Amino acid sequence: MHSDRSSPLHVNSRSRNGPHGVDTAWPKPPQGKRAESTAMVEPLARGLSILSVFGRGRPWLGNKEISQLTGIPEPTVLRLLRSLVAMAYLHHDVASRKYALAPAALALGYAAIADPDILRVASGEMRKLADATDTYLLLGTRDRLDVIVLDTEIGSRTVLDLQLLPGMRMQIAYSLMGWALLAAIPEEERRYLQSQVERKAGSEWPTSIRRRMSEKIAQTHELGFCMLHGDWEPELACVAAPIALPDRPPLVLGCVGRTVRMAQARMELELGPRLIAIAKVLQQRAVPPA
Repeated sequence: MHSDRSSPLHVNSRSRNGPHGVDTAWPKPPQGKRAESTAMVEPLARGLSILSVFGRGRPWLGNKEISQLTGIPEPTVLRLLRSLVAMAYLHHDVASRKYALAPAALALGYAAIADPDILRVASGEMRKLADATDTYLLLGTRDRLDVIVLDTEIGSRTVLDLQLLPGMRMQIAYSLMGWALLAAIPEEERRYLQSQVERKAGSEWPTSIRRRMSEKIAQTHELGFCMLHGDWEPELACVAAPIALPDRPPLVLGCVGRTVRMAQARMELELGPRLIAIAKVLQQRAVPPA
Protein backbone atom coordinates (compact mmCIF):
# COMPACT_ATOMS: atom_id res chain seq x y z
CA MET A 1 0.00 0.00 0.00
CA HIS A 2 2.99 2.28 0.42
CA SER A 3 4.67 4.00 -2.47
CA ASP A 4 8.10 3.82 -0.89
CA ARG A 5 9.37 0.31 -0.32
CA SER A 6 11.65 1.48 2.46
CA SER A 7 8.71 2.95 4.40
CA PRO A 8 7.03 0.36 6.65
CA LEU A 9 3.25 0.18 6.85
CA HIS A 10 3.40 0.52 10.61
CA VAL A 11 4.91 3.99 10.99
CA ASN A 12 6.75 4.59 14.25
CA SER A 13 6.12 8.32 14.36
CA ARG A 14 3.39 9.81 16.51
CA SER A 15 1.09 12.62 15.54
CA ARG A 16 1.93 15.67 17.62
CA ASN A 17 -1.70 16.03 18.63
CA GLY A 18 -1.90 12.61 20.24
CA PRO A 19 -2.76 9.06 19.20
CA HIS A 20 -6.43 9.82 18.61
CA GLY A 21 -6.35 13.50 17.69
CA VAL A 22 -6.26 14.68 21.33
CA ASP A 23 -3.96 17.62 21.95
CA THR A 24 -1.57 16.45 24.66
CA ALA A 25 -1.36 19.97 26.06
CA TRP A 26 -5.08 20.59 26.28
CA PRO A 27 -5.93 19.23 29.75
CA LYS A 28 -2.93 21.04 31.27
CA PRO A 29 -3.47 24.79 31.93
CA PRO A 30 -0.71 27.20 30.82
CA GLN A 31 2.09 27.60 33.35
CA GLY A 32 1.37 30.23 35.96
CA LYS A 33 -2.35 30.31 35.13
CA ARG A 34 -5.36 28.51 36.49
CA ALA A 35 -7.96 26.95 34.28
CA GLU A 36 -10.54 29.64 33.58
CA SER A 37 -13.56 27.36 33.70
CA THR A 38 -14.78 26.52 37.18
CA ALA A 39 -16.57 23.55 35.63
CA MET A 40 -13.24 21.80 34.92
CA VAL A 41 -13.05 18.47 36.76
CA GLU A 42 -9.33 18.38 37.48
CA PRO A 43 -8.88 14.62 38.08
CA LEU A 44 -10.70 13.87 34.82
CA ALA A 45 -8.61 16.42 32.92
CA ARG A 46 -5.43 14.98 34.36
CA GLY A 47 -6.49 11.43 33.52
CA LEU A 48 -7.13 12.43 29.89
CA SER A 49 -3.77 14.21 29.84
CA ILE A 50 -2.07 10.98 30.90
CA LEU A 51 -3.84 8.91 28.26
CA SER A 52 -2.93 11.40 25.53
CA VAL A 53 0.85 11.11 25.97
CA PHE A 54 0.96 7.49 24.80
CA GLY A 55 1.53 6.83 21.12
CA ARG A 56 3.50 4.94 18.47
CA GLY A 57 6.74 6.59 19.49
CA ARG A 58 6.03 6.06 23.19
CA PRO A 59 4.03 2.84 23.63
CA TRP A 60 5.43 2.18 27.14
CA LEU A 61 6.00 4.92 29.71
CA GLY A 62 7.03 5.00 33.35
CA ASN A 63 5.63 7.14 36.15
CA LYS A 64 8.46 9.69 35.97
CA GLU A 65 8.23 10.01 32.18
CA ILE A 66 4.49 10.61 32.35
CA SER A 67 5.00 13.24 35.03
CA GLN A 68 7.53 15.06 32.86
CA LEU A 69 5.32 14.92 29.77
CA THR A 70 2.15 16.10 31.51
CA GLY A 71 3.52 18.41 34.19
CA ILE A 72 1.54 16.50 36.84
CA PRO A 73 3.43 15.70 40.09
CA GLU A 74 4.66 12.11 40.32
CA PRO A 75 2.58 11.11 43.39
CA THR A 76 -0.58 12.35 41.63
CA VAL A 77 0.39 10.55 38.43
CA LEU A 78 0.85 7.32 40.37
CA ARG A 79 -2.61 7.57 41.95
CA LEU A 80 -4.24 8.28 38.58
CA LEU A 81 -2.32 5.43 36.93
CA ARG A 82 -3.67 2.99 39.49
CA SER A 83 -7.22 4.09 38.71
CA LEU A 84 -6.68 3.89 34.95
CA VAL A 85 -5.25 0.38 35.29
CA ALA A 86 -8.17 -0.70 37.47
CA MET A 87 -10.60 0.60 34.82
CA ALA A 88 -8.69 -1.21 32.01
CA TYR A 89 -7.65 1.99 30.24
CA LEU A 90 -3.97 1.21 30.88
CA HIS A 91 -1.94 -1.97 31.18
CA HIS A 92 0.81 -2.18 33.83
CA ASP A 93 3.91 -4.31 33.30
CA VAL A 94 5.17 -5.20 36.77
CA ALA A 95 8.67 -6.20 35.64
CA SER A 96 9.46 -2.93 33.82
CA ARG A 97 7.18 -0.76 35.99
CA LYS A 98 5.83 0.82 32.82
CA TYR A 99 2.37 1.44 31.41
CA ALA A 100 0.75 1.11 27.97
CA LEU A 101 -2.68 1.82 26.50
CA ALA A 102 -5.18 -1.00 27.05
CA PRO A 103 -8.14 -1.96 24.81
CA ALA A 104 -10.64 0.27 26.67
CA ALA A 105 -8.59 3.37 25.81
CA LEU A 106 -8.21 2.30 22.18
CA ALA A 107 -11.95 1.71 21.91
CA LEU A 108 -12.56 5.28 23.04
CA GLY A 109 -10.25 6.55 20.33
CA TYR A 110 -11.93 4.62 17.55
CA ALA A 111 -15.37 5.67 18.79
CA ALA A 112 -14.27 9.30 18.60
CA ILE A 113 -13.24 9.18 14.95
CA ALA A 114 -15.79 6.89 13.34
CA ASP A 115 -19.53 6.30 13.47
CA PRO A 116 -20.06 2.74 14.81
CA ASP A 117 -22.99 2.17 12.45
CA ILE A 118 -20.86 3.22 9.49
CA LEU A 119 -18.08 0.89 10.65
CA ARG A 120 -20.53 -2.01 10.98
CA VAL A 121 -21.93 -1.51 7.48
CA ALA A 122 -18.45 -0.96 6.05
CA SER A 123 -17.18 -4.16 7.64
CA GLY A 124 -19.92 -6.22 6.02
CA GLU A 125 -19.44 -4.66 2.57
CA MET A 126 -15.65 -5.03 2.82
CA ARG A 127 -15.95 -8.69 3.79
CA LYS A 128 -18.18 -9.45 0.80
CA LEU A 129 -15.78 -7.75 -1.62
CA ALA A 130 -12.71 -9.38 -0.07
CA ASP A 131 -14.26 -12.84 -0.38
CA ALA A 132 -15.46 -12.23 -3.93
CA THR A 133 -12.12 -10.94 -5.21
CA ASP A 134 -9.56 -12.74 -2.98
CA THR A 135 -8.19 -9.40 -1.79
CA TYR A 136 -7.33 -7.50 1.37
CA LEU A 137 -9.68 -4.60 2.24
CA LEU A 138 -8.80 -1.70 4.52
CA LEU A 139 -10.79 1.24 5.89
CA GLY A 140 -9.00 4.31 7.20
CA THR A 141 -9.31 7.95 8.12
CA ARG A 142 -6.91 10.83 8.64
CA ASP A 143 -5.12 11.82 11.85
CA ARG A 144 -3.00 14.88 10.92
CA LEU A 145 -0.32 13.57 8.55
CA ASP A 146 -1.20 9.88 8.95
CA VAL A 147 -3.90 7.53 7.74
CA ILE A 148 -5.05 5.45 10.69
CA VAL A 149 -6.50 2.01 9.89
CA LEU A 150 -9.98 1.54 11.36
CA ASP A 151 -10.83 -1.91 10.02
CA THR A 152 -9.45 -4.67 7.79
CA GLU A 153 -11.07 -7.63 6.05
CA ILE A 154 -9.28 -10.41 4.21
CA GLY A 155 -10.86 -12.81 1.71
CA SER A 156 -11.24 -16.40 2.86
CA ARG A 157 -9.00 -17.61 0.00
CA THR A 158 -6.59 -14.67 0.01
CA VAL A 159 -2.95 -15.71 0.38
CA LEU A 160 -1.68 -12.23 1.32
CA ASP A 161 -0.37 -11.83 4.86
CA LEU A 162 0.00 -8.08 5.29
CA GLN A 163 -0.55 -8.21 9.07
CA LEU A 164 -2.45 -4.94 9.11
CA LEU A 165 -4.53 -4.28 12.21
CA PRO A 166 -6.86 -1.49 13.33
CA GLY A 167 -4.83 1.30 14.89
CA MET A 168 -1.88 0.97 12.55
CA ARG A 169 -0.81 4.05 10.63
CA MET A 170 0.41 4.92 7.16
CA GLN A 171 2.02 8.20 6.23
CA ILE A 172 -0.45 10.22 4.20
CA ALA A 173 2.30 11.40 1.84
CA TYR A 174 3.69 7.93 1.07
CA SER A 175 0.59 5.75 0.68
CA LEU A 176 -2.03 5.30 -1.99
CA MET A 177 -4.78 5.50 0.62
CA GLY A 178 -3.27 8.78 1.80
CA TRP A 179 -3.32 10.23 -1.71
CA ALA A 180 -6.93 9.16 -2.25
CA LEU A 181 -7.88 10.76 1.07
CA LEU A 182 -6.14 14.00 0.12
CA ALA A 183 -8.24 14.10 -3.05
CA ALA A 184 -11.43 14.13 -0.95
CA ILE A 185 -10.69 17.20 1.15
CA PRO A 186 -11.11 20.85 0.11
CA GLU A 187 -8.29 22.28 -1.99
CA GLU A 188 -7.21 24.83 0.61
CA GLU A 189 -6.93 22.17 3.31
CA ARG A 190 -5.11 19.83 0.90
CA ARG A 191 -2.54 22.49 0.04
CA TYR A 192 -1.96 23.18 3.72
CA LEU A 193 -1.39 19.47 4.45
CA GLN A 194 0.97 19.14 1.49
CA SER A 195 2.96 22.13 2.73
CA GLN A 196 3.18 20.52 6.18
CA VAL A 197 4.43 17.29 4.62
CA GLU A 198 7.12 19.15 2.67
CA ARG A 199 8.14 21.19 5.70
CA LYS A 200 8.44 18.06 7.84
CA ALA A 201 10.38 16.12 5.18
CA GLY A 202 12.70 19.01 4.29
CA SER A 203 15.40 18.09 1.83
CA GLU A 204 14.39 14.42 2.10
CA TRP A 205 11.07 15.03 0.30
CA PRO A 206 11.57 13.25 -3.06
CA THR A 207 10.44 15.02 -6.22
CA SER A 208 9.22 11.67 -7.57
CA ILE A 209 6.87 11.20 -4.60
CA ARG A 210 5.53 14.73 -4.92
CA ARG A 211 4.83 14.10 -8.59
CA ARG A 212 3.21 10.73 -7.92
CA MET A 213 1.01 12.25 -5.21
CA SER A 214 -0.25 14.89 -7.66
CA GLU A 215 -0.89 12.25 -10.32
CA LYS A 216 -2.95 10.05 -7.99
CA ILE A 217 -4.95 12.98 -6.62
CA ALA A 218 -5.80 13.92 -10.22
CA GLN A 219 -6.63 10.29 -11.02
CA THR A 220 -8.99 10.14 -8.03
CA HIS A 221 -10.74 13.31 -9.19
CA GLU A 222 -11.16 11.80 -12.66
CA LEU A 223 -12.15 8.21 -11.83
CA GLY A 224 -13.26 8.34 -8.20
CA PHE A 225 -10.32 6.09 -7.23
CA CYS A 226 -6.58 5.71 -7.84
CA MET A 227 -4.38 2.69 -8.59
CA LEU A 228 -0.86 1.30 -8.28
CA HIS A 229 0.04 -1.90 -10.12
CA GLY A 230 3.40 -3.31 -9.07
CA ASP A 231 4.94 0.17 -9.07
CA TRP A 232 6.70 -0.18 -5.72
CA GLU A 233 5.99 -3.75 -4.67
CA PRO A 234 6.14 -5.96 -7.81
CA GLU A 235 3.75 -8.53 -6.35
CA LEU A 236 1.15 -6.07 -5.06
CA ALA A 237 -1.61 -4.17 -6.82
CA CYS A 238 -3.56 -1.51 -4.92
CA VAL A 239 -6.74 0.50 -5.46
CA ALA A 240 -7.99 3.23 -3.12
CA ALA A 241 -11.18 5.32 -3.08
CA PRO A 242 -12.22 8.12 -0.72
CA ILE A 243 -15.58 8.25 1.03
CA ALA A 244 -17.03 11.72 1.53
CA LEU A 245 -19.52 11.71 4.42
CA PRO A 246 -21.90 14.54 5.34
CA ASP A 247 -20.63 16.63 8.28
CA ARG A 248 -17.91 14.08 9.05
CA PRO A 249 -14.24 13.67 8.15
CA PRO A 250 -13.78 11.61 4.97
CA LEU A 251 -12.87 7.93 5.10
CA VAL A 252 -10.83 5.96 2.58
CA LEU A 253 -11.11 2.38 1.30
CA GLY A 254 -8.12 0.40 0.12
CA CYS A 255 -8.05 -2.89 -1.80
CA VAL A 256 -4.80 -4.86 -2.05
CA GLY A 257 -4.20 -8.00 -4.08
CA ARG A 258 -1.55 -9.85 -6.03
CA THR A 259 -0.62 -8.44 -9.42
CA VAL A 260 -1.07 -11.89 -10.99
CA ARG A 261 -4.76 -11.79 -9.99
CA MET A 262 -5.37 -8.06 -10.41
CA ALA A 263 -4.61 -6.93 -13.95
CA GLN A 264 -4.65 -3.17 -14.41
CA ALA A 265 -7.75 -3.41 -16.61
CA ARG A 266 -9.56 -5.36 -13.88
CA MET A 267 -8.59 -2.73 -11.33
CA GLU A 268 -10.03 0.05 -13.46
CA LEU A 269 -13.14 -1.74 -14.72
CA GLU A 270 -14.12 -3.82 -11.69
CA LEU A 271 -12.34 -3.16 -8.40
CA GLY A 272 -12.32 0.63 -8.50
CA PRO A 273 -16.05 0.85 -9.35
CA ARG A 274 -16.85 -1.68 -6.60
CA LEU A 275 -15.02 0.48 -4.04
CA ILE A 276 -17.06 3.45 -5.26
CA ALA A 277 -20.22 1.36 -4.83
CA ILE A 278 -19.29 0.65 -1.19
CA ALA A 279 -18.60 4.35 -0.69
CA LYS A 280 -22.11 5.18 -1.97
CA VAL A 281 -23.68 2.64 0.41
CA LEU A 282 -21.89 4.26 3.34
CA GLN A 283 -22.85 7.75 2.18
CA GLN A 284 -26.50 6.70 2.09
CA ARG A 285 -26.27 5.28 5.62
CA ALA A 286 -24.54 8.33 7.05
CA VAL A 287 -27.06 10.58 8.76
CA PRO A 288 -25.80 14.06 9.70
CA PRO A 289 -25.74 14.50 13.48
CA ALA A 290 -28.63 16.52 14.87
